[in-house]
Amino acid sequence: MRALCAVVVGLLLCGPGVAEAAKLRTQHTGTVNLNEASAAELDLLPGVGEKAAQRIIAHRQKRPFKRVEELVRVKGFGKKKFLKLKAHLALSGPTTLRVEQVPAPPERKEVSATND
Repeated sequence: MRALCAVVVGLLLCGPGVAEAAKLRTQHTGTVNLNEASAAELDLLPGVGEKAAQRIIAHRQKRPFKRVEELVRVKGFGKKKFLKLKAHLALSGPTTLRVEQVPAPPERKEVSATND
């Protein structure tokens, strides 16, 4: 915790150029097996919290998922949320989802040409 505070204070003291360069974004890679993942593993999915993970587990105990699209039958998961998660969902194999903090790509500044 102290190390994190020291980094934050250091970035603030160095000025905006360094602080902006240190911006991070969350990157999710891998998949989650909907039929076997633990609550903690389901919680790693973007936009899925502890309560939603518990609802997924309760649903699969009654009826295992046969298609990833069946996730929309779980309360709190509509088409929009499903589409965000689809790339990370599987029905077989191990759960391999990893969440990492990676540097954000630099912001593009649009340059407009002017004829004077």
